[in-house]
Amino acid sequence: MDPKMDSGILADNETFEDEFDVLREILPGELIGLMDQILCHEMAWHMGHPLSQSLFSSYYIDRLLWPEPKNLEEASFGRQAPVTGNGMLHVVFRAYCIALIKCCDHVHRRIGAEHYYEEEDFASNLYNRNLLTNFDASQVQLLLQEAISFTEEQSNMDEALRRAIITRLTFRQRLLRAMEFDLSPDKAAHIQLWKDCANLLPELRQSQQFGKPVEEAFSVKMQWKIASSMPPRPMVAISSEEAHTFLNNLCRDAADVYHVLDYHGCSNVLSLIFNDMRVLGKITITKLIYDDLAELVLPADALLDPANGNVEAPHDPRFQMAREMGAFVLRIGDPFLDIFRAICMNRSRTRRMLCHLVLDWETVQLEAENLDVELRKYTGEKPLTEGGPADTEIWSFPLSSWAYYYKLRQMEWIVQLGFELGIYQNDELSPMYWHLSHVAGAKIQHLERIQTFVSRRSKQSKKWSAKRRQDFNRCFSFLEVTLTEASATQWLAISLSKLYTALSPFGLLPARPQRLPYSTPELRHELRMRPFMQLSIPKVPSYAESTAATSITHGIERTGGGCPVGGQAYTILDIAEEAAKVGRKEWEALGKLDAEAARCINCEEWWRTSVKDVIRACIICSIAIATIKKGVQKAKGNALKDFLQAEMPENGQSYHDFWVVPKLSIR
Repeated sequence: MDPKMDSGILADNETFEDEFDVLREILPGELIGLMDQILCHEMAWHMGHPLSQSLFSSYYIDRLLWPEPKNLEEASFGRQAPVTGNGMLHVVFRAYCIALIKCCDHVHRRIGAEHYYEEEDFASNLYNRNLLTNFDASQVQLLLQEAISFTEEQSNMDEALRRAIITRLTFRQRLLRAMEFDLSPDKAAHIQLWKDCANLLPELRQSQQFGKPVEEAFSVKMQWKIASSMPPRPMVAISSEEAHTFLNNLCRDAADVYHVLDYHGCSNVLSLIFNDMRVLGKITITKLIYDDLAELVLPADALLDPANGNVEAPHDPRFQMAREMGAFVLRIGDPFLDIFRAICMNRSRTRRMLCHLVLDWETVQLEAENLDVELRKYTGEKPLTEGGPADTEIWSFPLSSWAYYYKLRQMEWIVQLGFELGIYQNDELSPMYWHLSHVAGAKIQHLERIQTFVSRRSKQSKKWSAKRRQDFNRCFSFLEVTLTEASATQWLAISLSKLYTALSPFGLLPARPQRLPYSTPELRHELRMRPFMQLSIPKVPSYAESTAATSITHGIERTGGGCPVGGQAYTILDIAEEAAKVGRKEWEALGKLDAEAARCINCEEWWRTSVKDVIRACIICSIAIATIKKGVQKAKGNALKDFLQAEMPENGQSYHDFWVVPKLSIR
């Protein structure tokens, strides 16, 4: 029989269950080893692996949970045997395991109440086990305190071992206390709890040397006992270093997440924690959307005046504005929040969701355009006629412009995430960076149009209150920062596109397989543009346009190994070099902004690190361009492969995941 087909097959002299005695006496070193092993299995579950391949592979955990205990006293290792002596096992390790199970219960219940993707982000299957849900955490805290007191009384134990055990119990005590709290007014205490947990991790790492692993306490055969239709799978084994790194990030992130309770405006993405149509439990989604509209297209505008909702006369324009805007918020509430839901997913899921969302925003933009026309009757807006023919009227379309801006942002993210996820082949990098510059260019044009109408409104304004001036200043600031970011993105994308275009004739980069019977360049272009094909604007570039912009077709003389001599290759490299310099200046200008101007109050450290990484990518891009020029000069018409070496960074190894820059060197 094949073990892969029959999960119950046993090898010769193999028993159905391993003969492991959970009641055997354990030494202090073994206790430390077991605590560390079970912590690794707990982190494996948090990483997304099933309980059957992690925690539930432990004989000790199984004995505590099955049969299901009716009270906390029944949750013991000696269900049938009387518990006597062996305090390290029955007092210390039992308390630690029960506290660990209770921590998992808190996580399981919390995540179960949220939106997530089963078996992709989190494995929630409990296999007919109960994670001590019915028992209060305060009872478990008493067990932990009893275990700490018991350990402190062991005067004959080595001091280093005793300190290591107490540290682990204290850590579990604080972690349980941090996890059992939900969002409440006393956020400072909760932040400190998570920081205390993180501060104990270095001591846990240092004392690992005293632990002695007990490998036989975990077995894949435990999967035969749980209610599962899946055949046994190998246990997930993660290193203690990996587990501690993940746990440290978990504690730091849990402490940082409390800062989102401070609302600093919609453009601070991390401020979006919403439930029951409210943000942070106190801000309505209507206010959230109104704040975003005011920051981008409608500063201090009558459409967003909350007093409109108090008008009851149907013939009053304010009543009609409140009614129409209320319907608009209801319509776009879900698509708007879905953007931030998507950002909270893993990167692959984020890109997939954005590909669907961008189509929803196409519909939102069209509906908003019709609403803009309807609202003109109540706002008294006048068209812009300056700078064009006398009969040309240019309207602001504020709601439609707002929707188009978010559609462009999503298009930009979809392309950038393709680079981060390693979706594009080497020969696709040039056209995809060119397409990114195309999207960024459309974004710049759109933002400049918005800026024109906002400036016009500010000049027409006669009454300037402090609040009105503040709203306009905030809008101008946001538009300026967003324009700078779009320009920086465009220039760096142009530079990389030209760089890969110049490299394409040399054959320096690994090429795709030669035989692709069902693939053509046109079909591959259509595949990459598929998320945008159904969009009305911006126009998706055709294969012919993309090819013309990213290929060398003139001014090349092939000599030896196909080295361009003068002509277009140098022109492209010159453009790439200049674009990299301008892009670097733009990113450096962004990096000098304060947190409020950059809209990164809740994530300033991450944002500044990200900008610095992009600046490094600009520098490496400039170095790569200079290296190509040196290689061409050194080759003197011979095969450039003999003088220049190119190496593509592995996925995730670039200075910034959105900007993939080849590493070039002279042989």
